[in-house]
Amino acid sequence: MSLSPELLLHAYSIGIFPMAEHRNDPEVFWVDPKRRGIFPLDGFRISRSLARRMRRGGFEVTIDRDFAGVLDACADRAETWINAEIRQHYLDLHALKHAHSLEVWNGPDLIGGVYGVVVGAAFFGESMFSRQTDASKIALAYLVDRLRQAGFTLFDTQFLTAHLASLGAVEISRAEYHLRLEEAVNGSADFSGPPIPSAQDVIQRNTQTS
Repeated sequence: MSLSPELLLHAYSIGIFPMAEHRNDPEVFWVDPKRRGIFPLDGFRISRSLARRMRRGGFEVTIDRDFAGVLDACADRAETWINAEIRQHYLDLHALKHAHSLEVWNGPDLIGGVYGVVVGAAFFGESMFSRQTDASKIALAYLVDRLRQAGFTLFDTQFLTAHLASLGAVEISRAEYHLRLEEAVNGSADFSGPPIPSAQDVIQRNTQTS
């Protein structure tokens, strides 16, 4: 299969995404899950323990400062679906402003982050990583807040894991997903628009309702 940024964006817009069996496998295949994981953007809740951690500070959150660093950190594990071809095409999508990263830093050290693809008002979360306790949770809290502030209507997590479910993610049918997808990809949102908020603002906006 010959991938291109245009083909990838079209694939995301119709509900499929690429994977490889492992990092050294040159073959890429398309995935279209029967059940789809999503994060309702009003459904993420910051726990008391995470709120305490965020208030303590000692970290910095940035947008698109080190997309390649986040991508490579997500692939730096025993089992990964990110092969060389997929990696290069995500870098290409980032250059075209259709893929973005959110980084969490401790001084000069990249300790957590998440990246995904953007089409219209849909954000397709691809992967996240953590090198310190709660770093990926902090990244997710800031990401959900950013998507809400930037006008996104769909946050696709592809699959539902127990970890994501504990944070508010849910699973919906393929048919329901496609209805939400069609509306979202025809919308508009600006991932890079909102300023980086304070931890207190993120906490308040994501704990003010039950």
